[in-house]
Amino acid sequence: MSSTDGELGMRNLTDKATYERLEKDVAAVKNDIAALTEQITDALNSFAGTTKKQARRGYKQARANVDSAMEEASERGSAVMDAAQDAAYSIEETLEDVIAERPLATVGLALALGFLIGVTWRR
Repeated sequence: MSSTDGELGMRNLTDKATYERLEKDVAAVKNDIAALTEQITDALNSFAGTTKKQARRGYKQARANVDSAMEEASERGSAVMDAAQDAAYSIEETLEDVIAERPLATVGLALALGFLIGVTWRR
């Protein structure tokens, strides 16, 4: 019986040592997981900061592009308006010259146009 008691005592010591080693391993794994979680959190925070900076940069660039396009469109609109005003002024001057040179022909032309518009309007 003493050999059985010795074997049981040895088994208990081995089981206790295995249990303690297992506890140490589990604690080490927990520490590793905590460290890994912290590293992942830091990486995600860094990524979020970089993404935020890039988004701001993209927004500023898009806004600058829109402002530039609006300014260019405004300049083109002004140029077209100036050209239209110049053309209207030129036509006005030409009509004044024609009316001053041939007043009777102008009155006859006006009467003919009025008659044509009246006939067309009745139909």
